[in-house]
Amino acid sequence: MLCLGVHPFSPASSSPLHTCLLSRPLRSPAGAALTASSSVPPSVCCGCTAGRSRRATTMAAVFSPVGSSGLVQDLVSSGVASLIWWSMDHPGHPLATPLLVSSALTAGVAHGLFHFFQGLVKRSVCDLRLNRKLMHITIGMVPLLFWPLFSSGRYAPFLAALPSAINILRTLLLGLGIRKNEAVVKILSRSGDHREFLKAPLYYVTAIALATSVLWRTSPIAIALICNLCAGDGVADIVGRRLGKEKLPYNSNKSYAGSIAMVVAGFLASVGCMHYFHTFGFIEESWHMTFGFLVVSIAAALVESHPISTELDDNLTVPLASFLVGSLIL
Repeated sequence: MLCLGVHPFSPASSSPLHTCLLSRPLRSPAGAALTASSSVPPSVCCGCTAGRSRRATTMAAVFSPVGSSGLVQDLVSSGVASLIWWSMDHPGHPLATPLLVSSALTAGVAHGLFHFFQGLVKRSVCDLRLNRKLMHITIGMVPLLFWPLFSSGRYAPFLAALPSAINILRTLLLGLGIRKNEAVVKILSRSGDHREFLKAPLYYVTAIALATSVLWRTSPIAIALICNLCAGDGVADIVGRRLGKEKLPYNSNKSYAGSIAMVVAGFLASVGCMHYFHTFGFIEESWHMTFGFLVVSIAAALVESHPISTELDDNLTVPLASFLVGSLIL
């Protein structure tokens, strides 16, 4: 039963669980690649070519030097990710510049994205709705790029989810009116009412936090969930409002163009992330997984287009659908 889990709590290499996980062809964790101090035996590669194995080991070694402390590495990685979220919410803060410099290029890119979207609104290049959807796509996908920074330690998933957990607290404070930030409320809410943060934004950050801490980077379900929630749902709204003249027969508020765009965006993002994590040795990509991503994206699009998603919120129904279908397919 332990072999069927998707959570990469990597114990010592001599344990039965570690040996069992290494033998799995699809969801192989990167514990061996991230902590190995010698060459990886061919038997561990599970059919991978020698060149692919060496590349994964080399990429992993860049992020996890031999002899480094897993807990220290996770704390540093979590700190960098937290600084990114903080800088995106506090542009212009006196401490933003030195913090961004200390967190190097990663935080600088995220900080630049926030100013880029904010500048689009100020210059009337795009309205608040489009700006909100662009942030919906990018802010949710950015944490995925930093997952390889973390070690294979027991606490890595929780430390990686720490930025999202902080955002859950901040979202609750905004929704309850305890914390005041009119700029954030104006940009991220549809109605301008701070109480809206207790629904869609809260569902959004909670889904990302759970996907990170519970599923983590060896699970294709986590990839499908986040990609369909962020890339799929975000692109669906953008395309649907511009090209969605033909409405769906069961929901006049949704269009064929928007639903098709959601399937394509969610699927392509999932496949891209699959290859990205495969490069680091976290996931073994395959045609079976690729097909599974397509099925999950179709299911998520069908649920998003159903009237029940309007009543509840697609930031809640899409992650749930992605998780349930992904659990059966992936």
